[in-house]
Formats: sequence, structure tokens, C-alpha cells
Amino acid sequence: MRRLWRLLTPDLVAPSIYAIRWDELRARGVRGLILDLDNTLARRDQPLPDEALRRWLDEARQQGFAVCILSNNLEQRVQRFARACGVPAVHSATKPRRRAFLRALQTIGAEPSQAAVIGDQIFTDVLGGNRLGMVTVLVTPLPGREFIGTRLVRVVERWVLRRLAQPGGPRT
Repeated sequence: MRRLWRLLTPDLVAPSIYAIRWDELRARGVRGLILDLDNTLARRDQPLPDEALRRWLDEARQQGFAVCILSNNLEQRVQRFARACGVPAVHSATKPRRRAFLRALQTIGAEPSQAAVIGDQIFTDVLGGNRLGMVTVLVTPLPGREFIGTRLVRVVERWVLRRLAQPGGPRT
């Protein structure tokens, strides 16, 4: 059971991608970023990146980080968004399965210990990244409509986060 809690525990938590500190990632040996798309970089109904996200991605690259989008969403949505950002992407990822994470790592030329997964879901982004030994960053989901399945998973995620935050709760 302790191993399961470790796999569900993010290394870092941030209110949004914009609150993530580059120096904190570098201190953990990170040189590549694997980014979830929907509700992390943009709302699910937002077809293209806004200017703030473009600036953030430019800054990430200027800071020396290789970047790849990794999404469970379909090719058309993911590739259109990624092209507009000027970054590579892996679509139809079936996170938390390892295969897509390994493809994203290959795309950015990093070993698992050199990459951070940044996403809004414990059971896809955090679990998948932790299974491979990556640094995991959980961000607060962007507001907006979500699929019914995602809404149900959010209920369980809130329970997990409350348990992790409790004094004497499960720890890594």
C-alpha cells in the first residue's frame, strides 16, 4: 500500500504552470518537460494556445528545457495545438501507460530522471511519471467543462489529496 501512495504522490504541487520555478526543476536534475495538454496548458475547449502560454513555452526553452506535449486526446486536437506552440507532441497516449511516456522522453532526448511531467491529474500524469522515476508536478486544473469520466476521477483525486495532506497520512 505504501508503494501505491508513493506512486500517487507528486514531487511538487503548483497552482498553475506559471507558478513553477525553473531553478527548482533544475535543482532536481530536470532538463526536459513533458506537458499534459487539456486542463494543464489550456482548457479542453481552447483550440489554440494563448499568448501567455506561448511566452511561457519560449521561456522554458530559453531556460534550456526541451519540451514535449503528451496527451490522451486525439491526434487532430493535439497536433494542431502543438504546431501552434512550436513543440513536438505525442497524442492518444493512454496515460498512465509507460509506452507514451517513453516516446515523449525519446522526443526530448532525456532519461526519466532528467524529465518532469507536469499535469493536472494524479491517476494519469503523476502516476505515469512516478512509475518511470520522473519528477512529477501536479497543477490545479484549469476551469472549464470536463468529461463525465474526468469529473468522477476528480472526486477520488480530491480524497487522495486530502489523505496525503493529513498529519499522519500516507507519506513517501
